[in-house]
Amino acid sequence: MKKLIYTIIALLTITSAVAQTTLPTSWGFTTATLPTGWTSAGGFTYYSGSGNPAPAAKFQATGDMLTIAFVNAPLALTYDLTGNSFVATGTFTVQESTDGITWTTLHLFGTGGTAVPSATYTPYSDAPNNATRFIRFNYTLKTGGNIGVDNVNITLGVSTAQSISVQHTSTTIVNGGMYPLSSPVGLGLPVAFSVLNLGTVGTLNLSSATITGPAAADFGTVTFPATVAPSGTGSLSFIFTPSVAGTRMADLNIASNDPITPTYVIHLYGVGGTLATEPANPATALTFSNIKSYRFKGTYTASSSNPDGYVILRKTGSAVTDMPVDGTVYMQGDMIGTSQVAYVGTSTSFAPHHIVAGTQYYFAIFPFNGPGVYRNYLTSSACTGNVTTLATMQPTTYYNTISTAAATFVADLHTLVNPHTHLFYSDYNSNMITGFESRDTTGGQKVVTCVYSAQNKVYTEPFDWTTNNFSREHTWCHQWMPTYPATTGPEYEDYHQLFPTNQNDVNAIRSNYPLGKVVTATYTFLGCKLGNDAAGHEVFEPRDSDKGDAARAMMYEAICYTTVAGNVWGLPNPISTSIPYGEDQNVLKSWNYLDPPDNWEIARNDFIDSLQGNRNPFVDSMQYACYINFDNMTKMVGVTAPCAASAIAEHTQNNDLVLLSPNPNNGNFRLEYISQSNQKISVSLYDVLGRAVYTDEIKATAGSNIMEMNISNLNNGVYTFTFISDKGRRTERMVINK
Repeated sequence: MKKLIYTIIALLTITSAVAQTTLPTSWGFTTATLPTGWTSAGGFTYYSGSGNPAPAAKFQATGDMLTIAFVNAPLALTYDLTGNSFVATGTFTVQESTDGITWTTLHLFGTGGTAVPSATYTPYSDAPNNATRFIRFNYTLKTGGNIGVDNVNITLGVSTAQSISVQHTSTTIVNGGMYPLSSPVGLGLPVAFSVLNLGTVGTLNLSSATITGPAAADFGTVTFPATVAPSGTGSLSFIFTPSVAGTRMADLNIASNDPITPTYVIHLYGVGGTLATEPANPATALTFSNIKSYRFKGTYTASSSNPDGYVILRKTGSAVTDMPVDGTVYMQGDMIGTSQVAYVGTSTSFAPHHIVAGTQYYFAIFPFNGPGVYRNYLTSSACTGNVTTLATMQPTTYYNTISTAAATFVADLHTLVNPHTHLFYSDYNSNMITGFESRDTTGGQKVVTCVYSAQNKVYTEPFDWTTNNFSREHTWCHQWMPTYPATTGPEYEDYHQLFPTNQNDVNAIRSNYPLGKVVTATYTFLGCKLGNDAAGHEVFEPRDSDKGDAARAMMYEAICYTTVAGNVWGLPNPISTSIPYGEDQNVLKSWNYLDPPDNWEIARNDFIDSLQGNRNPFVDSMQYACYINFDNMTKMVGVTAPCAASAIAEHTQNNDLVLLSPNPNNGNFRLEYISQSNQKISVSLYDVLGRAVYTDEIKATAGSNIMEMNISNLNNGVYTFTFISDKGRRTERMVINK
């Protein structure tokens, strides 16, 4: 979706004045876009875990601030506030100012002031000074805990002293705001503004109204009223006659006896013709840093033309060939041809969303000038670059203490991943949804996918669980946990086994049923279903591309928490009196191979490791699952990897033929798969430790299917190819010797 801007654009940051809003103004933190006149600093974030109702503003560190600038006299400030583990020696201050420079305390919370309420949003009301034009919420000193603020509202008061405001038709142009206008070259355009005196007693005296700036001569002489009576209106006008095509910038400066705003500035963005001046020079020197499997940062040198901003396009796997169209305003997430808008703004650095492991991303940067329909892009000589994310961030020595041959294998693997950093269930939104799982989509919105059904939920930030009918699904059901009904332990809040899921249509349907293969469905929703398996047991089946993810999440939960508080986390059997059977570990082990870790799951494992300080070992090595009896959490003996037929009975040896040539090779080779029928084949390549180092899918047709392979980033050694389809399984060994 393309959003065209035809009206006044308010700037949050400007050079000669602070953008202000008109009163009344309010915000319940229901979007991630700050209202006009509202600015933030520090680590202020949106928080969907609480509010009145959720979401709310979350202040997490000393110096976190939310500032509101306005042009009118205020009457009352109201807001809801709470503390989460707030330490009484800290302070949180609500402040006011007439000029945005000198601040006084309006309400003090914490030491020396009002006690911060604990975990309950409490309403407060303060009375700002009549001359106040700035309100600020400031975490002045954090000694522990967070502060939540919601439902901020500033009502309009009555100013007795003279107070200026400017409108075009019925729309207020705030002090420091911008007014775009255009006219054919040489043709005069009359422009009229209304000057309002918001004061009820004092007369507003205007001493001057001048136009300054690079193209001031194109705006002629300003006619303005010398005085405006209390609560009255006067007319200010000029004629815009562009002398040349393109951008014609100037400032309208109105001087008056307003004691708060003695100089009222409006930025005039004039355009001769239909488009602003195209930037003369591109950005340069695009580089990438902090490259991980799930994130990287792009930095570039600004165009020497000092453009109004940049649009950055991204594409996966091949260079960007698409270009933005003049006169169109794009938002992050919009598609231009086969490319997606990764960033729009003035910064010379960016960190794109939805990054996965072992993937090459291409970018092209286009400077632009002009607001709305006047926008003009420089599309020639675009600054371009590409970066490849890490295939994995698994530390090379992470599994040095683990051996599947050891009698203590199960205990050793448990000790490796537990204990770890305990994160909170309520922070899953800010940590996982915002940090990893959300993706950009059209219109500046985001999308999150239901892990079981593949439903894509489009939303406007911040993400709210209730509004979007989503939940944080425990793949290992909460009621299966030996510690049930506790909801504060790490086993309940572990991100490795929590995923976003549609609540009413999916999560509630799964309930406490085990995962399994449905042969007779009683309920379906997109890619998931509920029904009876071959044994007549009622089971829940997730979409195919999540089966391995769900199996590995469940196996992780078992290995991480077994023996904790004296509990053995074997798969429950029976689950309950109403579900008198259990989770079949052979199904999980089968899915573990049917759906090997893809680049998204590998990146997710790395990302959670960066938060929790532990990894899901079954993502790093699918073979580990073969050596564990998940019914009683003991080591299995006499097994081989890939697992024996008892674990993956549906994957018997098929009659297809695989040819690798040359073999040995240096990572460049030809793979010929001779298939007996048309089928989809899951391809995985494992190293000697059982780690998946390459995954793909072949859409094979009956006969010969040839692929030229380049996996030259692998080290010398022996590797095993596994080919799995509905017809069975086939394995082939390959040697890399460079």
